[in-house]
Amino acid sequence: MTGPIRFASYWHDTMPAFDHGQQGPVAGRFDTAIIGGGFTGLSAALTLARAGQRVALLEAGGLGHGASGRNGGHLNNGIAHDYPAAVAHLGADQAAGLYRAYDASIDLIERIIADEGIECGFRRSGKLKLASKPSHVAGLRANFQALNAGVDPQTEWLDRAALTSEIGSDSFHGAILYRRSAMMDMGRYVTGLGTAAARHGAQIWENARVTARAPKDGGWQLTTPRGSLQAQRVILATDAYTDGLFPFFRRRMLTVGSFLLTTRPLSADEVARTLPGERTCVTSMNIGNYFRLTPDRRLLFGGRARFTAQSDTQADARSGAILQRALAGIFPHLAGIGIDHCWGGLVGMTPDRYPRAGQADGVLYALGYSGHGAQISTLMGTVLARMALGLPADNPVEGLPLTPVPLHGARRWFLPVVGAWYGARDRLS
Repeated sequence: MTGPIRFASYWHDTMPAFDHGQQGPVAGRFDTAIIGGGFTGLSAALTLARAGQRVALLEAGGLGHGASGRNGGHLNNGIAHDYPAAVAHLGADQAAGLYRAYDASIDLIERIIADEGIECGFRRSGKLKLASKPSHVAGLRANFQALNAGVDPQTEWLDRAALTSEIGSDSFHGAILYRRSAMMDMGRYVTGLGTAAARHGAQIWENARVTARAPKDGGWQLTTPRGSLQAQRVILATDAYTDGLFPFFRRRMLTVGSFLLTTRPLSADEVARTLPGERTCVTSMNIGNYFRLTPDRRLLFGGRARFTAQSDTQADARSGAILQRALAGIFPHLAGIGIDHCWGGLVGMTPDRYPRAGQADGVLYALGYSGHGAQISTLMGTVLARMALGLPADNPVEGLPLTPVPLHGARRWFLPVVGAWYGARDRLS
């Protein structure tokens, strides 16, 4: 692509059209209705349809409109948290179980892709967690040792010299290599997952925002501008895009913007100078960056950039300028490179940054993926589907409380304060 920057998700711009949606009005009676057409909702729909359920899925925009189509394209195994801290917070058994659930979700994605014939470039690339400062090495290495001994023997420590064959930057001082991590084309996976669910019998309506819900005949009636339907049970799979119809859940997570850009396609020489290891990468800063190569060899580069709950063209442009400076700092040879896409999305965050799933306020739900939903959401969709079927669900966050976020009503002024605090921690670390 050449010309002006496209303020649109790269995945949205390149994904195949979904041609299996319902064209008529929203209507009918169903066993389960799912609100949200991202990875969680679509994997729940596929699981339920395979089980012979009458399934409806209602998506306010197009499939993958929310976080599933706006992320960095990483499928990073394991939890993002420091593992000893996770053990202290969750207990040894649940910390290990949650870590392995992320692994299991990537395995599940790989099986679904194979079973349903989804062409989305899935690849076990491995992930590098990069030490951004010399002072970060000891803590990162201690985390590696705990992981390697306790839950993931496939991890490996790379010292600074070993990074020369992995990344063309002098900015880093060591890294954990997570060998089970993967990457894929998120847009193609969204379309493929929706097509598979529809093929198995799920009825999917795009551009059908739920505007009202009411109890009816022992279940629920969901109303949209395109009509209404009835269902015995409802799955809420909207995470950060949960709107005012569900205030119970909105009060229990923060929404924070995450921002991304893609460069013009890199030459073979530029790829070799930038990411010769072709892995997913994430830095160790609190306000850090993540990056990978796209299928057409662009550098996809993202980060929190600014602590804001807004994602629109103006916010994306301001954040994109910050990302370009960060990109040039890490990869000086790419300073001033042409930028083709710049976009943002919303991340649903719980105070402890662990996801939640269960049943509350009359629905089954999963939320609070805290920036790591691409990895775990396919599994969480199947967990919700199994709960809907009355089957053992192996919910990896079973028992974690879903409590209101303190100062939630003040979140718009509060987020920049949080960002400033994390920025200060990065400068002082």
